Amino acid sequence: MNNMAAEINIGDRKVGLNTPCYMIAEIGVNHNGDIELAKKMISAAKSCGADAVKFQTFTAERLVTQGTPKVRYQEDTTSAEESHYDMIKKLELNEEGHVILKKYCASVGIEFISTPYDIESARFLNELGVSVFKTASADIVDLPLHHYLAETGKPVIVATGMATMDEVESVVDVYNDAKNYSVALLHCVSNYPCSNKSLNLRVIGTLQSTFDKVLGFSDHTSGETASVMAVTLGAKIIEKHFTLDKTLPGPDHKASADPDEFRKLVVSVRFAEEALGSPLKQCQDEEKQMALVSRKSIVMKIPVRMGERLTREHFTLKRPGTGLMAKEIPGIIGKTTRRDLPANHVLAWNDFE
Repeated sequence: MNNMAAEINIGDRKVGLNTPCYMIAEIGVNHNGDIELAKKMISAAKSCGADAVKFQTFTAERLVTQGTPKVRYQEDTTSAEESHYDMIKKLELNEEGHVILKKYCASVGIEFISTPYDIESARFLNELGVSVFKTASADIVDLPLHHYLAETGKPVIVATGMATMDEVESVVDVYNDAKNYSVALLHCVSNYPCSNKSLNLRVIGTLQSTFDKVLGFSDHTSGETASVMAVTLGAKIIEKHFTLDKTLPGPDHKASADPDEFRKLVVSVRFAEEALGSPLKQCQDEEKQMALVSRKSIVMKIPVRMGERLTREHFTLKRPGTGLMAKEIPGIIGKTTRRDLPANHVLAWNDFE
């Protein structure tokens, strides 16, 4: 299957082959439960060029059992005395907060997106009127959640971190079976930050050649280079964790992009898009004056009289490129001159019979 025809709608934006890359600032849980901090992050993301901000919708009770351990990066960025459950509990965004932040996003002109971690959360977001869902990499195996999202008929952005191709195929089948084809797949490596050697960005091409879906990249690296590379490989959605301050408490701030870094990311992605340009090889407008000067034309090597028959020894190639080009030489040999032609004369078709 060919991804080239695929596109999805996110709010009033089409995202696909011939559209600008869609930039998502993943606030996630970096709001730390503080609505005012979340608003500041939304405004900052908008000023940095983000098209959307993304949050996470869950309750600790529905997501985590009491004995769940932390992963390594969470151990490194949170207190050892705080359990995984307690950490998640502190980072909940309640329903009222969702309502407030969605309205605030509308007021500043940026799309509100959130990741539901269970069907109840997905149902709430659907009732809230989100235009698109984004699922976490860990939940690619939560097929009941994907069945629910598929049945809404709304677009879904599916992160594929930790997944095998078989697992990706299984979740794509859920949406295809429901005739919900508005699905994007984000290549992702689920570590914060992830190492360069684990990126395997060529997977984007593998996903493109296998599934008829919009492709993207959820970037967990430091810096913007990986995202720029992903864009050159066909990614049309870029997601990156976002914070106002990497030193704030919480598991994700340290590995997130601050406003300066996210702004640089957006600028770099836009440069990559412009530089990729068209696959059609042709002389660019800004090259045309250079071509007229620095290319070579057929010029007379020695003077000839009117009526002489031209041979290859009569001419050579010199600048400028305003006359006949070398490819015309076979058609000129044997022509009879209409006038006297001095040495270094730039030949034109009206110089001979």
